[in-house]
Amino acid sequence: MEPLHTLGIDAVLERLKTSPEGLSEEEAGRRLGQYGPNEVSRKRPSSIVQFLAHFKNPLVIILLIAAAISVFVGEITSAAIIIFIILASVCLDFYQEYRAGNAVELLKQKITTTSTVVRGGAKKELPISRLVPGDVILLSAGDIVPADARVLSSRDFFVNQSALTGEPYPVEKTNAPPKTTDQPSERENTIFQGTSVVSGSATAVVTKTGITTEFGRIAQTLVQRPPETEFERGLNAFGLLMMRLVFFLVIFVFFVNALFKHDILESLLFAVALAVGMTPELLPMILTINLSKGAIAMSEKGAIVKHLASIQNFGSMDILCTDKTGTLTENRISLVRHVDAHGNESDRVLLYSFLNSFHETGLKSPLDAAILSFRDLDTSAYKKIDEIPFDFIRKRVSIVVGTGTDQVLITKGAPEEIIRVCSSCEEGGRVVPLGKDLEKDILGHYTEMSGEGFRTLGVAYRHVEPGRARYTIDDEAGMTFLGFVAFIDPPKATAGESLRLLHEAGIEVKILSGDNELVTKKTCETLGYEVKGVLTGPEIALMDDEALARVVERNNIFTRVTPIQKDRILLALKKNGHVVGFLGDGINDAPSIRTADVGISVDNAVDIAKESADIILLRNDLRVLLDGVREGRKTFGNTLKYIMMGTSSNFGNMFSVAGASLILPFLPMLPIQILLNNLLYDFSQTTIPTDAVDDEYTQRPKRLSIGFIRKFIVIFGPISSIFDYLTFFILLVFFNATGALFQTAWFVESICTQVAVVFVIRTRRVPFYLSRPSRYLLAGTALVIAISCILPFTMAGSLFGFVPLPLSFFGILFVLVLVYLLLVELVKGWFYRHYASLIDAAPETPKSP
Repeated sequence: MEPLHTLGIDAVLERLKTSPEGLSEEEAGRRLGQYGPNEVSRKRPSSIVQFLAHFKNPLVIILLIAAAISVFVGEITSAAIIIFIILASVCLDFYQEYRAGNAVELLKQKITTTSTVVRGGAKKELPISRLVPGDVILLSAGDIVPADARVLSSRDFFVNQSALTGEPYPVEKTNAPPKTTDQPSERENTIFQGTSVVSGSATAVVTKTGITTEFGRIAQTLVQRPPETEFERGLNAFGLLMMRLVFFLVIFVFFVNALFKHDILESLLFAVALAVGMTPELLPMILTINLSKGAIAMSEKGAIVKHLASIQNFGSMDILCTDKTGTLTENRISLVRHVDAHGNESDRVLLYSFLNSFHETGLKSPLDAAILSFRDLDTSAYKKIDEIPFDFIRKRVSIVVGTGTDQVLITKGAPEEIIRVCSSCEEGGRVVPLGKDLEKDILGHYTEMSGEGFRTLGVAYRHVEPGRARYTIDDEAGMTFLGFVAFIDPPKATAGESLRLLHEAGIEVKILSGDNELVTKKTCETLGYEVKGVLTGPEIALMDDEALARVVERNNIFTRVTPIQKDRILLALKKNGHVVGFLGDGINDAPSIRTADVGISVDNAVDIAKESADIILLRNDLRVLLDGVREGRKTFGNTLKYIMMGTSSNFGNMFSVAGASLILPFLPMLPIQILLNNLLYDFSQTTIPTDAVDDEYTQRPKRLSIGFIRKFIVIFGPISSIFDYLTFFILLVFFNATGALFQTAWFVESICTQVAVVFVIRTRRVPFYLSRPSRYLLAGTALVIAISCILPFTMAGSLFGFVPLPLSFFGILFVLVLVYLLLVELVKGWFYRHYASLIDAAPETPKSP
């Protein structure tokens, strides 16, 4: 069947089985049952499903297995501790995500949109959800188009399609003759759901509703599971790494102890406790606390976080893809040039175009508004005599004004149509005949301005006989060409500085625009943005994914691109190893917002763009985005601190416990002591989200690199173990420690080294001298160390199998911890010189804008 936009009006009505009087209520009800409500929405998972999804984390799975084993062997206390840790972490994470989702739902419920519909020949206001194909709708300025529809009749009807195309200029829609085109936005007789009526009025018949509309077709891509983000890949890889390490070490220790040292039950409990001790089980909780703090800080900067996990990707982002309109430009039309026929600035051109726009009573386009807002001119000396209204055949409007005995007819419109009615041209204050050469020069200048991205109108005039009151189209003849007024969507005043700051922060900006290459390139050059290369949508359509993956690196401006092509560009950049953000505000941007590692929208964006986004900016300003990025990097920095802590000293200590269990005639630490050690250690780390992050860390994007973490384990884990075994030697040789004394002393030493090393690991600088920890981190660490040292001397300590320690041990302990921290500090400097690049998200420094 032929597409509806290629058919005549009568054929369209016949195909839809309707008429200009609309459908009857009975038929509309039947079609509502057939086609469903006119809604585009995604079903939100139930609360139970959302809650259970948080248990898929590999670290949580390890703990669940450990808790199950503890219950199986009757260690209910141990199981209770583990389950408490799991539930506290998962519930907090679920609460934050669920609350964010509810906020979005409440916002959607506040929006009640209706449309004027003709049913049975009578006008009615109905919710747009009740519209069906065949309904006849009435539209006027200010309305949102409620469904895809074919225009039946129109009067000065202009629609803003920027939500679909990104173009700021209104488009005329008429019941034009059928036109064959594959580009929906180019169909002059079709209007689309989600676009807005700028001016005029129209009657249209609904052709598509719900998910079958262009809006719905785009929304359908949002139902699919979004691609895995950079941070999710890193976190999953980290979880799998920890699972492998824990599994092999625990299985090895269990079998060796069970076969050669202790009974099976004791060995199993020890292995379970060891698994819990090695697992950074509070990572989900630390992440959520950290992300919540980051979300609050970002909201103060003007960025609202919908999905907490996206903050990590925000900080890791090294490429930002964005549209030109509204981000680099103001998304409003401004008059920028008023020149004569040869391009020289002319106040006379400005005055005459101002008089034309000021006295026009018909359709006032955004171009008229731009002229009137450009400068406040005194027009009191001019009195309006008559008006020849605009129409789309002449493409011009004329106003007749008088000043005493003089009357002048001023015409403004499409330059080629203005020149058509001119016989002369004004040059330097004198009027000369408009010969072919001069006409060619004028049209050449018009073409040149169009090539520079300007929307251009011509201005002409003719003195007419005074005293006459009525004028017609026939009077638009023998006129004098005066000059041009040129318009553009102006660059934002802050855009150039924002691009420079983003470059300094290690983020390369790539422009993905539906506009043409000339306009986009001109805007970027005006902002001082270095154009590395321009690629158009038609060129991308001819490329396969492999070719596109190569060219996306060399080009930074992509023009006349479709939503699908935007998606292909993002996926190609992600495949190349980049962490990609996408900033968009239109319906056509929603799929790309979802595909990106971090989807960003703005507060005045269309609903579907905001719903798809991870982060919403309260102002469409790249500086707000940059402030959010810095907060994201701080959040990522504190998250990495906990991961490094959990995979270095903690892992090293547990490795030492495992090794000691193989050579000692008794367990180096009882299972309950390992769990207490782990609980105290985790408590000290809950204050990490309050810690400051060094300024140099926020200057470049970072990523969660498993290679970096693996090397950190291999290098810093053994340092911790060296001092652990040195402690074993001292206890066995100088204190003749056996059983309870050894376990107590080792417990205290383990806690002190594990928690104190955070002050070294938390910064690349010299700790305390050049980088100070937060007072909460300092207090939390001091409290845990104090508890571990005092506990053996209390009655509570005896419940865990502790005994009082000789005071001389604390002197040795102080020296051991101090030397350990100094050695870690020395190795830290060497480590970052060799391996810091592993966590850099940007493989190359982007060229200067």
